[in-house]
Amino acid sequence: MQTARAYWLETMDRIARPVLEALSQGRLRERMPVRGKLPREDRAQYTYLEAFGRTMTGLAPWLELEGLTGEEARLQGAYRRMALAALHQAVTPGAPDEMNFSHGHQPIVDAAFLAHALLRAPHALLEALPAQDRAHLLDKLRATRTRKPPVCNWLLFSAMIEALLYRAGAPDWDPMRVDLAVRLHFDWYKGDGFFGDGPAFHMDYYNSYVIQPMLIDVLRTVAGEDAEWRAMLERAQTYGAHHATFLEHLIMPDGGYPVLGRSSAYRFGCFQMLAQAALQDLLEEGIAPAQARCALTQAIRRVMAFDNFDADGFLEIGVCGRQPDMGEEYISTGSLYLCMAVFLPLGLPPAHPFWSAPDADWTMKRMWRGDPMRCEHAL
Repeated sequence: MQTARAYWLETMDRIARPVLEALSQGRLRERMPVRGKLPREDRAQYTYLEAFGRTMTGLAPWLELEGLTGEEARLQGAYRRMALAALHQAVTPGAPDEMNFSHGHQPIVDAAFLAHALLRAPHALLEALPAQDRAHLLDKLRATRTRKPPVCNWLLFSAMIEALLYRAGAPDWDPMRVDLAVRLHFDWYKGDGFFGDGPAFHMDYYNSYVIQPMLIDVLRTVAGEDAEWRAMLERAQTYGAHHATFLEHLIMPDGGYPVLGRSSAYRFGCFQMLAQAALQDLLEEGIAPAQARCALTQAIRRVMAFDNFDADGFLEIGVCGRQPDMGEEYISTGSLYLCMAVFLPLGLPPAHPFWSAPDADWTMKRMWRGDPMRCEHAL
């Protein structure tokens, strides 16, 4: 019988390989379609960096993991090589797949997802890059500073880019971009593990797509520089753990979950904060690691039961198969790869309880079976 980890690896490989294989060969523009509601020439400026940054942000913890053996170690080695070759193609001036970091606002978003990947795999990616590729990468990230992000979750994209520059030892990293983003987000905290997306609350998954994973990892990176940031990190991790509990409660016995708000075509990427809480051992007391594994596995299986890929293996817009009308105007093929964020726990070793503990039923499976349950409390 296939283990949960083997199923996750198989699914991750099926989603990520068409992107990284093509990009590592300098053929992503040639191979990946550009689907969406806006004209192709508009989204073609951005969709390739979207696909790359978002694929990498979910893949990175597994690339960073040491001590694997056997077939998984061989697969990891192949992906490490593809990832470094893809980075070379993405940042090298004049390369066939050189990516746009300089024009339009969308690259601020996906430069941040790529930066997040590098923070999640500093040894396997950032420190493994040849010196010239590293210099080109940092220059590309700096190029995003010429545009002003909207005053909402986008401030965390700028902060994430600066956090990566800090981690890379760049003397020109900007602490003000970091400080503004984190302070405003704490001003926008609404309670019970939810932040506003800007001053207003939005009933969607952006607390998990962006806000809480990035807030925690930005603060983890720079906390040593400032006592206030260290205190903010403690609060952010408490809020993130509670939000992860909320996400676990949304997964129904069959793996279905509420499709709410914008960007639903990111599919199970909506569970990023639950996946990150498992990766970073932040799960609240009532959520056992094996319980989170079983819940996430069932959600992945529920989505993957549909035909979500085109004939060349690239994702189609939708949640349950091809549903092109579910994509907002800013959604294109590359956007969809934020679904990769669900695979963060592959960065835990196979012996970790998340993978090794016996199967455990998740909250809604026990609830709708009529098991004895405890009442819930606000944070």
